[in-house]
Amino acid sequence: MKLDTVSKYMEEAGIPGRDCYDLPDSDKRFPDGAHYRIEMSGVEGPKVLEALIDEKNKRNVPVHRLISLVGGGYLYDDEEIKYFAQMAADEDMEVIAVPGPRNGRDKGRQYTSSEGMRTGMQHRGSDELRNVIADIMRMYDLGIRGFMLVDRGLLWLVRKMQEQGNLPEDMAFKMSVWTGVSAAGGAKLMEDLGASSFNPIADLPLPMLASIRKVVDIPIDFYIWTFQSYGGTNRFYEANDVARLYSPCYFKFEPETSSTEGYAPWANIDHQIDLMRKKIKWAEFVINFIKENNPEIKLSDQGPSDLYIPKP
Repeated sequence: MKLDTVSKYMEEAGIPGRDCYDLPDSDKRFPDGAHYRIEMSGVEGPKVLEALIDEKNKRNVPVHRLISLVGGGYLYDDEEIKYFAQMAADEDMEVIAVPGPRNGRDKGRQYTSSEGMRTGMQHRGSDELRNVIADIMRMYDLGIRGFMLVDRGLLWLVRKMQEQGNLPEDMAFKMSVWTGVSAAGGAKLMEDLGASSFNPIADLPLPMLASIRKVVDIPIDFYIWTFQSYGGTNRFYEANDVARLYSPCYFKFEPETSSTEGYAPWANIDHQIDLMRKKIKWAEFVINFIKENNPEIKLSDQGPSDLYIPKP
């Protein structure tokens, strides 16, 4: 079989037959016309959010979306979640909470093994699906409207429940990097299943990024910096190219030793606060770098109207 023939068949199916080595500019934008926005991960509870708000306002850095409560909403009481939601709403920031428990944090141990983790972070059994959906519904009742999922099957299920009127329609479902999207076919699947946005793996070169953007219209979440256990990828100096190729996209900053250590319920809160302030500083650097090198690339102002801002 000739490779050119395979490429032709892929193109007929709507998938680029090769990665986009010509690095074409994306002509897609957020509804406000912006190319990119800023996302902050690891906003683990009210005290970390207080520090984020203080630092972003000192530096005049817009933060559009928060990846928060990563261990699951059940680790926080009602008042903590309400206070968190109210602070985010007051600052016009979208909150994407991570419901749990889930693979790696439940009673199953295969995922925690070096070989077992290759199976991915899918939920185990209907009981676990039920628990996670219950966590989503509780957080929604307390004001949170955005959620990050790690399982494609769960995405299908919650979208089906919305169609049936059993879940509210005003929910955003972002798909985690742990779903392992690394090519255009997986990206198209995320969009077709109803994801609000998705996070491909962090180390894809620019031609692969461009081929993914070619087939989907929804926002794509991009790691500027990842935790060490995930490779420690640092792409500060590619930010202007990524915004140009990947628009509309969210830039996210998540340097840590590992997600397990950094976002565990027993993690050192002072460390989380200090790191969050540094993340804002690094976001400021990236924003200024893009302004200097590609001033035509637009960053959203704080609080664009299409965000799923909490309603506490």
